[in-house]
Amino acid sequence: MITIIIIDDELNAREYLKKLIIRHFPKKIAILEVCDSVESGVRAIKQHSPELVFLDIQMPGESGFELFTYFETLNFSVIFTTAYSDYTVEAIRHAAIDYLLKPINYIDLLSAIKRYEKRKRSLIKVEETAKSIRNICPEDTSFNKIALPTQKGYILIQLNAIVYCQAESNYCKIFCNNKKEFLVSKTLKYIEEILDNELFIRIHKSFLVNLNYVAGYDKTNDLKVTLLNGIQLPVSVRKKEQFLNAILKK
Repeated sequence: MITIIIIDDELNAREYLKKLIIRHFPKKIAILEVCDSVESGVRAIKQHSPELVFLDIQMPGESGFELFTYFETLNFSVIFTTAYSDYTVEAIRHAAIDYLLKPINYIDLLSAIKRYEKRKRSLIKVEETAKSIRNICPEDTSFNKIALPTQKGYILIQLNAIVYCQAESNYCKIFCNNKKEFLVSKTLKYIEEILDNELFIRIHKSFLVNLNYVAGYDKTNDLKVTLLNGIQLPVSVRKKEQFLNAILKK
C-alpha cells in the first residue's frame, strides 16, 4: 500500500481527491490524513511519515512550496495539485516534477500514480526531486519579499515570484508567476539596483529577467530569450555577453 497525505485548503478539492482515491485505489493507496494548510500538513507528515504527499500550490498564508522549508531532508515524494496553468506549472514541468491540474480526473490521477511507482522502482532518490523543488521555491522562511511603490501605496512581492520587469517610461511593469502584473512608480534602473543581481539580469534597455524562468536562448538572427511560458524577449547586443556569462556561470 502507498501511504499518502492530502494537503489542500479547498474543502471540495480535498474531499473530491479523497473520494477518487477511495473509489479507484482502495487496495493500492492508504490515506493517512487530509489537511487544510501547510501548518497542519507539516504536523501530519512528521507524525505519519507518508510515502507520498498530494500538495496544493496556491494556499493562503503559506504556499505549497513553503512546506519544504520545514524539512532538512525529504523522505516523501510529492505530486503537486493546482487549478492554474501558469508560470509556476511551467517551472514545475521544466524541473520534471509531477503535478495534476484541477479538476483532477481518474485518468490523470492513474497516470500520476503509475509515474510515482515507476520512479520508486527505478530507485530515483526523493532528495533529487527536492533539489529541483528548491530551485523554484524559496530556500528559507526568512522575509524574502520586496516592497515596491505604486500610485496607491506599496505592494509586497516575493523575489522569486517576479518573472521579468519591463520599462514603461518613468515607471516599471512587474510580471509575476501568478499572471499578475503591477505598475510601480520607479524606473527599471531603480528596480535593477534593488534586486539581486545574481538572479535578475538586464538583457535589454527595456527588460530585466529572473534567470529561474529562462527556458532558452536563441542566438540566431534577432537575439532572444524564451521564458518557461513561451514568451520571448529581446536581448540587446550590448547585454548579450553579460547574459551569457550569467547563464553559463549558473
